[in-house]
Amino acid sequence: MKLRNQWLTLPLTGGLAAALLTGCGSETGDAGESGDGVVVGMSDDILATDPASGYDPGSWLLFNNVFQSLMSFPNGATEPEPEAAKECGFTDTEAKVFKCTLRDDLKFSNGKSLTSKDVKYSFDRMSTIDDEAGPAIMFPMLDRVETPDTKTVVFKLKYPDATFPSKIASGAGSIVDHRSYDMNALRGDAQATGSGPYKLDSFTKEKAVFSVNPEYKGTAKVKNQGVTIKFFHNDRKSLKQAILDNKVDIAYRGLAASDVADIEQDTSSESQSIDVVEGTSAEVQHLVFNMKDPVAGRLGVRKAMAYLLDRDALVKEVYQDTATPLYSIVPAGIGGHNTAFFDTYGARPQRAKAEAALRAEGLSGKVKLTLWSTPSRYGPSTDQELKAIAKQLNKSGLFDADVKSIEFKQYEKDIKAGKYGVYVKGWVPDYPDPDNFTQPFFGKGNVLDNGYTNSDITGKIIPGTAAQSDRTKTDKDYARLQDTVANELPILPVWQAKQYAVIRDDVYGVESCLDASTVFRFWEISKG
Repeated sequence: MKLRNQWLTLPLTGGLAAALLTGCGSETGDAGESGDGVVVGMSDDILATDPASGYDPGSWLLFNNVFQSLMSFPNGATEPEPEAAKECGFTDTEAKVFKCTLRDDLKFSNGKSLTSKDVKYSFDRMSTIDDEAGPAIMFPMLDRVETPDTKTVVFKLKYPDATFPSKIASGAGSIVDHRSYDMNALRGDAQATGSGPYKLDSFTKEKAVFSVNPEYKGTAKVKNQGVTIKFFHNDRKSLKQAILDNKVDIAYRGLAASDVADIEQDTSSESQSIDVVEGTSAEVQHLVFNMKDPVAGRLGVRKAMAYLLDRDALVKEVYQDTATPLYSIVPAGIGGHNTAFFDTYGARPQRAKAEAALRAEGLSGKVKLTLWSTPSRYGPSTDQELKAIAKQLNKSGLFDADVKSIEFKQYEKDIKAGKYGVYVKGWVPDYPDPDNFTQPFFGKGNVLDNGYTNSDITGKIIPGTAAQSDRTKTDKDYARLQDTVANELPILPVWQAKQYAVIRDDVYGVESCLDASTVFRFWEISKG
């Protein structure tokens, strides 16, 4: 998702890696039969309850549970399947006409019928409002939505996009009731009317309360009586205490690893009833180079940094192995992934090659360089990470690197103004497809703001892969793209995160909420 307005959940920091568990009990054991409500503690906020505006992890957590999309990602899947629709598919060979047929008797939580009119209204409304903090940016390919009858929706695209099913399966595809939402303005009452497994009962600064939607018809099988999210507003210490004191059943998105490690190592009765669940993730972090900068814009400087970066040491020192080294643009677990940066620059520092790259650039002395960071947007250890990278560069004797950190609002302004040579960016995907790790970075109007262009990537690879409905047939093209990026170095991938949650030992099913789709499925969680 969105370098412009989504923050990255960083890996755990602290001595935790050896203590992580891979599960927390059976998904279908006796504990799941009680049907109790579940309380989730979360350090980040839900910024919007209106799908035309929200484009952040917290808001999409709400959308994925309160609203239906035509398609959705089942647990562990990277290919979407019908949800509000009973069937969907391209009707042409060019991937420009996508048709869905709705399920029978769909209703919103207010009891009113959901028809094709609501689907069209939802997409038209999102486009009309075009909120700066909204997901309309994901649909430049959408020409129009047609509704031949009350159960049929036809999307006409301006150009081929085989990833369109994945895009409408995300939070951006949320269907709203046309009678409850203004076409030209965002809803301002902090309420939500959807047709998903849950309905939003109340929403305040302190908590959001969800109950099971009795009108829901879809693929989800609800295993609880409701979910309450308590907001801790980046207060990690209070979130830790809440899980210890049994005031929340799940701590999701926010506990520092040092706190979790303390819990794991604590022999008191409070922490004996707590487990850590680790899941897969496609969240990544990169160093970005300003291609117009007088220092970072020189290929020899970027190559030297690539030869000197020790990812293994970095994730061990800063993240205690709760992240994994990333050697390409497309992360592991996503189709088309390769190891272009490993193949080109290796896994261990190579000082001689780094020096040769600098000398070939005509640079004889130490390269003075500032690495720019932002303290909290991409997690609490970002500054520490950048300092560790600067230390690695300086240890070679080839660089005189320092780190400066600035609050995110000014950070983004300065990046757009071209003031930084090297800066950090995190990325959480909208959908688990290689397109979402390439088009936003290297396509036309990309969000990196680093001045990089490559006509082969923008003119051939990206449109060519977008038109290929059989995603397995795009692997060679994505390999070519990743190899090109490794050679030209507009960005330098650093690590891939892991998802995690800390739970009470009477909570089940959280492992089904932590996968590459980034969908936190309320309905999978039970308590007993």
